[in-house]
Amino acid sequence: MASWSAFAADEPRLADGIRLLLQQYGPGFGYLATVRADGGPRVHPVSPVITDEGLFCFVIDSPKRRDLERDGRYALHSFPAEESDDEAYVAGHARPVTDPARLARVARAGRAAPQVDWRLFEFTVDVAMLTRRAQGTSALGAPLRPAVQLWLDPGAHAGAHRRVPGTDALRGRHGFDTRRPAA
Repeated sequence: MASWSAFAADEPRLADGIRLLLQQYGPGFGYLATVRADGGPRVHPVSPVITDEGLFCFVIDSPKRRDLERDGRYALHSFPAEESDDEAYVAGHARPVTDPARLARVARAGRAAPQVDWRLFEFTVDVAMLTRRAQGTSALGAPLRPAVQLWLDPGAHAGAHRRVPGTDALRGRHGFDTRRPAA
C-alpha cells in the first residue's frame, strides 16, 4: 500500500494529471466508492484533499464512514470534466489519521470545519489510472483511441486474483468478488 506521496514520487506526471482532474473545480471533488457490509458497492460524492503528505478525505458520520471503518477498501473517481471526457481513478485502502498534529495540518489545508463530526482518512494508492480522450477521428474516420496511463503499486499486486480463505470466493485486484452477479 503506497502513500500518495510515494506514488507521486514514482509517477509525478501521472499524479499531477490525477490531481488536476480531482481539483478541476477548486477544492477536490470526486466519487468515493466503498464496500457495504453485504459486499456491495456504495458511491457518494466527496471532497478529497491532496497535500504533500498524502491523499486524504474528511468523512462525516455516515454509511460511507462506517464502510471505511469496517473495511478500508475504496475507489475514488474524478467528477466529469466540463471541457473533455478525461477521467481519473485511484483505489486502495483508507486508514484513519489519529496523529493530532497531522490532523491539524490537513484540516487547515482542507479548510475542514472544526464543529463538524468528521473523521480524517488517509487513502493509500494501490491503483492509479488517468484516461485522456482526444476529440476527433483518425485519418480513416474511426474515433481516436483513449490514452490510458496506469500505475499499480508493486507491493500490492503480486497476484491479480486471490482466493479468500474459508470460502470459494475469488477476489479481484480491488477485493471484490469477481463472480458476484451484477445487480
